[in-house]
Amino acid sequence: MSANDFIETKAPQLAYFGKAFLENQLDYKEIQLYMWDVLEEWQFISNNPNQLTEQLSDTEKVFWHLLYCFDHWSGWTIKGNQYLRQQVHDCCDYINIGGNVPQSCIGIRP
Repeated sequence: MSANDFIETKAPQLAYFGKAFLENQLDYKEIQLYMWDVLEEWQFISNNPNQLTEQLSDTEKVFWHLLYCFDHWSGWTIKGNQYLRQQVHDCCDYINIGGNVPQSCIGIRP
């Protein structure tokens, strides 16, 4: 599986979880479990340098940024801080429907 294939599969799932979390339909712990599963799977791709020759797409940048937000900030911080809440919302929307990359969204591969 290439890095692009990985992101094409995982990004919509993360966006779905992010939106469900913001709408109080999913517990933050579920996102954390998903995040660790993603990082474990990513390890198999990142250990094969031939799979990492592609440049990061905008979707991949947003994906890694969103994953970082869920790792770095607690659930109550994301929900309680309007800026972070809006950023998570915008990242999920971008992954789902496209448009312009959200401002201040800098994602890099782990």
